[in-house]
Amino acid sequence: MASNGADLPVRPNPAIPISAPPAEASALEDPASFDIVSTYHALLSSDPLLTMPVAAIESLIHLLSSHPLSTVSETLSLLNTHTSILKKSARNPIAVGAGTDLFMRYIVSALQTGSASSSNKNNNNNRGISGAGDASKDKIAAAVAAPSGDGDGDGDGDSEGDRSGGDFHAIRHHLLTNGRLFVDRAKEARGSIAAVARRFVRDGCTVLTSGGSRVVSAVLSAASDAGVRFRVVYVQSPVPRPSHRAGPSLVRDLRRKGVPVAAIGEAAVAYAMGKVDLVIVGAEGVVENGGVINRIGTYQLGLLAKSAAKPLYVVAETHKFVRLYPLGQYDLPIEQTVLDFKVAAEEEERGSDGAMECGSVADGDLPRVDDAVDFTPPDLITALVTEVGVHTPSAVSEELIKIWY
Repeated sequence: MASNGADLPVRPNPAIPISAPPAEASALEDPASFDIVSTYHALLSSDPLLTMPVAAIESLIHLLSSHPLSTVSETLSLLNTHTSILKKSARNPIAVGAGTDLFMRYIVSALQTGSASSSNKNNNNNRGISGAGDASKDKIAAAVAAPSGDGDGDGDGDSEGDRSGGDFHAIRHHLLTNGRLFVDRAKEARGSIAAVARRFVRDGCTVLTSGGSRVVSAVLSAASDAGVRFRVVYVQSPVPRPSHRAGPSLVRDLRRKGVPVAAIGEAAVAYAMGKVDLVIVGAEGVVENGGVINRIGTYQLGLLAKSAAKPLYVVAETHKFVRLYPLGQYDLPIEQTVLDFKVAAEEEERGSDGAMECGSVADGDLPRVDDAVDFTPPDLITALVTEVGVHTPSAVSEELIKIWY
């Protein structure tokens, strides 16, 4: 791995102890009334530091908690339906999909292995979300086939339906408990990344960054808190992103900490690159080949950094790893209107009062790009820093294999 001289440790992925399942809600919400999209946006609004993948996972956990399901097949059907609704509601579903796909993979894996079976409950106490238990697949099959209990409420367990129902309830407890534990660990990942990535920020250096990445903000704040004296060049987008995704103002927070910050426009990046020692950016998604999908403009930062021989570091949580393999800018699974070609007749129609001359450009003619993203290929990236360590772009595929398989 190429670096700027910092010898960074690779942090192991900590295991999560499994605690006792939380008590079920006394009153379950009517399944037809649950609004996954409203729940998702409410979570983002209530916590400005929450990432979109984690908000999506929390929404699915609320969904499971609010529905009185009795079989595994019902659980999977419910999750698939609401996952599709949530993805379709997002203008850019990549970040949302990173969370929902990871959670669905966990659900399927847990159900296939019977990880919450009572026969393995003791073994689960020292394991994490991705794998906990080796219970018999026969019990899982029984849970899929039969609803819980026989309705008599005697708890005698004398029927196959009672036993399979008990197995399903154990599975459901496991899913909810470990799902919440996963969310907690995902929220803590930012601090783990900052503890490692701040070592790239040395005394006297100048860091260039852009966007409203919460992880970048945490890294630079950690470096400042550690007593490192550095400067920041912040690239200001002419079209700010929605407030719930931009997070705290990086410029304001750093200046309050005594860190000198110069805010520049996107047109001045090449001019400023000669004064920069390294570039640090976040990511909305990390793809299989080690490239990243992020707010539009990240790709040109990578190109300019490479042309000036400056290292580009990407800081991102592993829950943003996605199973995509784009070959270029126009190979992303989303629709964007970044290039909106027009002819004179269209311009004249929009300016029917005659105030706009043919060929001129008005502010209203510029396409909205506040949600637009681009793809930064792996050859422009020096290293990626996640909560489990520092990776070269080529190592991302191996990490994805660990997560998904």
